Amino acid sequence: MSDQLTKNGLKKKLLEYCLQQQYGRVQTAEKAVEDAAEMATQEDTSAEEKYEGFRTQMQADRDMFNKQLSEARDGLNTLHKIELDREMNTVALGTVVITSAQKLFLSINIGQIKMDNETYFAVSLEAPIVKDMIGKRVGDSFSFRDKTIQILEVF
Repeated sequence: MSDQLTKNGLKKKLLEYCLQQQYGRVQTAEKAVEDAAEMATQEDTSAEEKYEGFRTQMQADRDMFNKQLSEARDGLNTLHKIELDREMNTVALGTVVITSAQKLFLSINIGQIKMDNETYFAVSLEAPIVKDMIGKRVGDSFSFRDKTIQILEVF
């Protein structure tokens, strides 16, 4: 198997893992929104629920869950923009970046992923370290938290 096929296979597995995690986030947020809406529309309200503070808290909870749902869906949209077949040689969305410090998959903030006996970090383009390396190529270096980091591989 060629090195490029191996890299494409790894990137595909990382993307599939991120998609699975994000679909889980969407489902959890959808359930929370449904539960909050159901609580707010229950006809048999207790005396406590008649207080303005309780109603205000219910609205805040609904707003928070709707925001989480929106963010989870935005994350899915970002993941769906990743083109696996496109060859990448600069740091951008969808690239796997191997640096002298760590291995990153530029997608959305999922965090640490253990795959093929290696540790990768799925991070968004908004992560401070990523902002410092966008557009860079293999061999380039950048400074992050007073440490010089070299880009060893991009695919």
